[in-house]
Amino acid sequence: MSFQVDKRGYYGQFGGAYIPEMLYPNVEELREKYLDIIYDPVFQKEFDNLLKDYVGRPTPLYKANRLSEKYKATVYLKREDLCHTGAHKINNTIGQILLAKRLGKQKIIAETGAGQHGVATATVCALMGMECRVYMGKLDMERQRPNVERMRILGTKVIPALSGNMTLKDATNEAMRHWINHPTDTHYIIGSVVGPHPYPDMVTRFQSVISSEIKEQLQREIGNPYPDYVLACVGGGSNAAGAFYHFLSDDHVNLIGAEAAGLGIDSGESAATTALGKPGVLHGSKTLLMQTSDGQVVEPYSISAGLDYPGIGPLHAHLFETGRVQFLNATDDEAMNAGIELSRLEGIIPAIESAHALAVLGKIALDPDDVVVINLSGRGDKDLETYIRWGKY
Repeated sequence: MSFQVDKRGYYGQFGGAYIPEMLYPNVEELREKYLDIIYDPVFQKEFDNLLKDYVGRPTPLYKANRLSEKYKATVYLKREDLCHTGAHKINNTIGQILLAKRLGKQKIIAETGAGQHGVATATVCALMGMECRVYMGKLDMERQRPNVERMRILGTKVIPALSGNMTLKDATNEAMRHWINHPTDTHYIIGSVVGPHPYPDMVTRFQSVISSEIKEQLQREIGNPYPDYVLACVGGGSNAAGAFYHFLSDDHVNLIGAEAAGLGIDSGESAATTALGKPGVLHGSKTLLMQTSDGQVVEPYSISAGLDYPGIGPLHAHLFETGRVQFLNATDDEAMNAGIELSRLEGIIPAIESAHALAVLGKIALDPDDVVVINLSGRGDKDLETYIRWGKY
């Protein structure tokens, strides 16, 4: 079974490009050129050099001894939290800013939830001297204030989204509207494996450096590039897509996606798409999304701004439908407790998004000889206010 996108932009029944006519030239230009551009040797050299010298790759694969002892298996953390800007998001924004330059674009827009993609976009725009606007839900701006100020310091204009519940979905809506009105000079750096084709595939390819490094590092560490499990949190799903990518055809590697259950699957306050969603169209692609019986998008909820999204990327929808990835979920409290646990056991305060992946570790029947890799997609600096308000530590 293939887990690669087909020529029409689909993974199985999911994907495609459901876009307004005004965006067709932009998206079609991307579709026609993105593979030739990103696999050009000159592009690859510039991309790889920036990942090494600017982002700080390769990120460590850290054997978490005390966590391993508690869960009675060998647990490694892929330290994406040590990337410049504090999360995996920079891998994609480096790739897309180089792509935008080669397409002759002068301006950049982006959406952000937790603010990490916004900061990563603002960072590469400052690096390349390009004008940048980031759309962010008003609620997310309040709960991720340090990242808002980081973007502003970097020279980016942060624009609040005031519709819906003022979170990631609404920021994405506003960014799409802006792109429709400015299609010729602007490139939209989408931060996750969502949106119209070719974005899900393009972002996955930029993030696949994560699983490429995991294989090389495990080979050196244990003499075997294949772990028994790879765990990653899933909102839209870019860090998970990157962590899973080079293992998709290896059936003996168990892939686990961790979604945000919020206050509980049946509470009405959740963002666990695979448990609650059904096929529909969201932000330019057919995927799984939470919706009412008449097709209205259900407002998601999670304590984590980066997982507070009503859908998942079309690749993940396909991986769920085919059973290649097992999707589990964690409530707010389970994730927060897992974040505190990692802090106390290993001296690493994780992003609350990443804490959802840590939280499902105890929901898997592990054997003592199992090797587990958890993609620690971001660090918890941005979430200190949320940890403090939660207060149960």
